[in-house]
Amino acid sequence: MGANAMLEIDLDTKGLHRLLSEEAPLDRIYHGMTFGEGPVWNRRDGKFYWVDIVGDTIYCYTPGTGTEVLIHPSEKANGLTFDREGRLNVAGWASRSVWRVENDGSVTTLASLYEGKRINSPNDIVVKSDGSIYFTDSPGALYNPAMAAEDLQQYLDFQGVFRITPDGKTISVVTTDVVYPNGLAFTPDEKTLYVNCTRKGEITSYDVRADGSVGPGRLFHKLTGPEPGIADGMKVDTEGNVYCTGPGGIHIIDKSGQLLGRIRFAEHCTNMAFGGPDAMDFYVTTYTSLYKTRVKVPGVAVW
Repeated sequence: MGANAMLEIDLDTKGLHRLLSEEAPLDRIYHGMTFGEGPVWNRRDGKFYWVDIVGDTIYCYTPGTGTEVLIHPSEKANGLTFDREGRLNVAGWASRSVWRVENDGSVTTLASLYEGKRINSPNDIVVKSDGSIYFTDSPGALYNPAMAAEDLQQYLDFQGVFRITPDGKTISVVTTDVVYPNGLAFTPDEKTLYVNCTRKGEITSYDVRADGSVGPGRLFHKLTGPEPGIADGMKVDTEGNVYCTGPGGIHIIDKSGQLLGRIRFAEHCTNMAFGGPDAMDFYVTTYTSLYKTRVKVPGVAVW
């Protein structure tokens, strides 16, 4: 895929064309990474942030200006999001922690232990409207050499989804029933939490209770396709459609769990994010590059 191309879609249904246009340009706005991830738009400063895990760097892109290095080294940072106060929250892959960049530039560790045991390697991260933080804790940094943590011992006997309370004082387990939890996202009304499983290629949905815990999981969608690609990054638009990486590119699933179609990528897609003033810019990270296109329905905005 070149630096500039047109959006390629397939397996499309009638519903997909409400969301995407094959006439939308697909622009490559950055190239040269080893493992791009963690894309997020900051609506406060109008900039886009993402990471190169292997490259140990957090980048910042300003439309019309270009890209700059925000943090290096980043301890192999993975997922990124912003909280209600505009602070960058980071799933620290190799640091085996969740940490936050304060408004004065200092760094606060939000989670590194659960019941006195070191957590695995935080993967993806979201912030709910009440200020609570949810993150997936798969053990990938314990066995991927190019992204490895210094301490490779797995102390927990599960791979879970965790919640940090709004005051940052308590960490609790949300669920442990996903084999390899990776991407996660809330529905627009935050009544449902989606968690995908890299190993099984499945998306599980959970009803969210008033206290932030969840009910039993149920299969929402099974990703299929003969091409390379895994369940990794995941986002939701304002209509409740789910965008998830998978075989062949990015799969778009309606809120009932039915596949609407795919955005095809020759490269291995890792994640995606909505951005721009109208939340209809659509950014995609691959192993090597950051791409940008346009969609017709806004994404759920990050705080």
